[in-house]
Amino acid sequence: MLEGNRVSRISVRGFAVASATAVTAVGSVVGVASGSVAQPSNDAEATASDSTLLADIPAGQQAQVQTASLTQQADAQAIAADASAKKDAEAAARKQAADDAVAKQQAAAKQAKAEKDAKEREAAEKAASRSATRDASSFSVQSSYTVAQIQAMAAQMVPSGQFQCFSNIVNHESSWNYHAVNASSGAYGLFQALPAGKYASAGSDWQTNPATQIKWGLNYMNGRYGSPCEAWSFWQANHWY
Repeated sequence: MLEGNRVSRISVRGFAVASATAVTAVGSVVGVASGSVAQPSNDAEATASDSTLLADIPAGQQAQVQTASLTQQADAQAIAADASAKKDAEAAARKQAADDAVAKQQAAAKQAKAEKDAKEREAAEKAASRSATRDASSFSVQSSYTVAQIQAMAAQMVPSGQFQCFSNIVNHESSWNYHAVNASSGAYGLFQALPAGKYASAGSDWQTNPATQIKWGLNYMNGRYGSPCEAWSFWQANHWY
């Protein structure tokens, strides 16, 4: 029979040992319930040599000790689970951030390439529109030229995709008359250059050679508008260029 003061022997450390060795304690209780005598292991004896084990606690309080131990274990497991979940969430967040950064870099690189390709295409198109198939100096000089001859010269100097736009402007400006003069302003030639001396940048024979005027007009349209067709679009909107 337990002595009356046995409960007072339960120390704080005894409770800790009882909680930390819940499996052993619970096994002891089960042994007691089944009528068997549980022998403490050497480890348990060494750990609790100066402490009160579950078997030393009055039967009425054993359930409380077991509940406290199991609760403590459950709390420890919950804390461990929370820490693991937090660690997994942080790892997932870092991975997502890295994936987002890579995706952003790839999108930026793709956009930069698309812009570069577009600029290169635009430059190639402009270069193609500016490249004459024949230079003005390659035509033989004549004392006079018909409209058909001037148009044939222009067709050989202006890129084929730009010729119709080029022709539309010349039709409106001078009707292909390389000696045309505007009586009020003094604008001269196929493109009604003002002052007329602007043609000299393409050649000194600008007054007598329509090929020189064509060269100047093509350079002017390419330089100011990008191409004859862009110059023609401007002309249609403003009736001058």
